[in-house]
Amino acid sequence: MSYVEIENLQKTYIVRGEALEVLKGIDLEVEQGEIYGIIGFSGAGKSTLARCINRLETPNGGSIKVGGVDILSLDKKQLLEERRKIGMVFQNFNLFDSRTVYRNIAYPLEVSGFPKNKIKERVLETAELVGLSDKLDAYPGGLSGGQKQRVGIARALVNKPKLLLSDEATSALDPQTTIQILDLLKEINKKAGITILMITHELDAIRYSCNRMAVLEEGKIIEKGTVAGIFNNPKSRTGELFAKVFNEFQNISLSEGAGI
Repeated sequence: MSYVEIENLQKTYIVRGEALEVLKGIDLEVEQGEIYGIIGFSGAGKSTLARCINRLETPNGGSIKVGGVDILSLDKKQLLEERRKIGMVFQNFNLFDSRTVYRNIAYPLEVSGFPKNKIKERVLETAELVGLSDKLDAYPGGLSGGQKQRVGIARALVNKPKLLLSDEATSALDPQTTIQILDLLKEINKKAGITILMITHELDAIRYSCNRMAVLEEGKIIEKGTVAGIFNNPKSRTGELFAKVFNEFQNISLSEGAGI
């Protein structure tokens, strides 16, 4: 059953009087409860796609349905309500430095009008889920990169969304921390049944977390299928480049492990 359905999605910006087409007719279906990967090089339109799905950006054409709801037909009040069902994790954490971990996690509840007497319970529950129960009084400046991203994930989850958009969520992290964050996302997916759209340029993140994926190139999805199928038998130029780079990294790692 498809939870995210995107048809002919288009987004154009006007830059210095010139039209810049960023999304050129995206078609995509993501099944409920899966972790779906979208991979592409810088400038392919990945972040714009994520921001259109939760309507931080308004597309110029096409349709987006999340859980059967047409996101583009909603008025402001309806959109605010629907956005609570869509969490987003950013590459650069986007935390409030002047707020403690507790208050960073609580922020979405505060602005959404969540009952004040229930905020503490929800924050503590979410902090425990992401392994931050002992950091609630700390400030972002005193946290590691992985801890900051856990705060970002907690903030994205505190409204108990049905869909989580992960926009380059591990790109600023070292390899060991990346694995920890990916394991956390997989655990959350398994426990809560939350659908995750993982948008990234990182090969290992897709291989490690997803069964299905799409390749984005210059605003178009040029290839879709299983992760194994695309990496083992890519049909597109971008898919071939990603597979080549991944295989080269694998060979380097094997050589280093063998002491060659």
